[in-house]
Amino acid sequence: MRKVINVVLIIFILLCIGLLIYSGYHILNWNKSNKQIDAQVNQIEESSEVEELEVDPPQTEIVNPVKKSNVSNSNNVNKEDPYWDYIKMKFINVDLTKLKKINDETIGWIKVNGTNINYPFVQHKDNKYYLTHQFDKKVNSAGWVFMDFRNNPVEFDDNTIIYAHGRLNNTMFGSLRNVVKSSWYSNTQNYVVKISTEYENTLWQVFSTYRIKTTDDYLQVDFSSDEEYVEFLDMIKKRSVHDYNVDLSKDDKIITLSTCHNDTDKVVLHARLIKRSKKK
Repeated sequence: MRKVINVVLIIFILLCIGLLIYSGYHILNWNKSNKQIDAQVNQIEESSEVEELEVDPPQTEIVNPVKKSNVSNSNNVNKEDPYWDYIKMKFINVDLTKLKKINDETIGWIKVNGTNINYPFVQHKDNKYYLTHQFDKKVNSAGWVFMDFRNNPVEFDDNTIIYAHGRLNNTMFGSLRNVVKSSWYSNTQNYVVKISTEYENTLWQVFSTYRIKTTDDYLQVDFSSDEEYVEFLDMIKKRSVHDYNVDLSKDDKIITLSTCHNDTDKVVLHARLIKRSKKK
């Protein structure tokens, strides 16, 4: 009996040692990945400048202005809607030339108020590569911020999707977890996402933020009809943890930001295009 107990004890000790080695390896790897990302961010800061435009360029277009709901004349615009405060926010403008020399798959730059998200984003021929590669294409489990390979990098689709890992140190899309907290959505200054690409600068008004069990039903990019698209918009709007009081239509273009909250849940933000300014 004592021999059996000793064998069990030895096995238990060996398992504990193995678990410690396994955990230690992952902690070291996680720290290594973080240091590499920090170095990568420093390199990017030296190779780029995120400029806030004080004045909108002449070619600026207001997209789908909010109408008064109680009048039949669509030319009557509700100037009291917060939308008109959001479109006064400044564009960011980023020259991607130097960044494209580091990574020729660079598509644009994204900034989300109330988070640490302020990065260039990329696009590969699939949605797997940048889960394990950083901006300069070196292997890194922290990955990078990337656009869905199905999306058009020149002209935004009905639903343009951008992904990144939800890192616990709040790098990449780790701080996207903020968008389901009242401390984030109680500040209306957080309701606009800013994007600068090689072709245009844009502002996007947030209309839905939520946490959900892992699913891919909000990642649809092709729609067979206007009716299907409107149903899709209605579905993702109703999921929101907060009512952003935004009316949507078949003419809206949206962006979707998606990341892991944990092993089973996702955190998602949706915003609609409200202002754009072509660069070329």
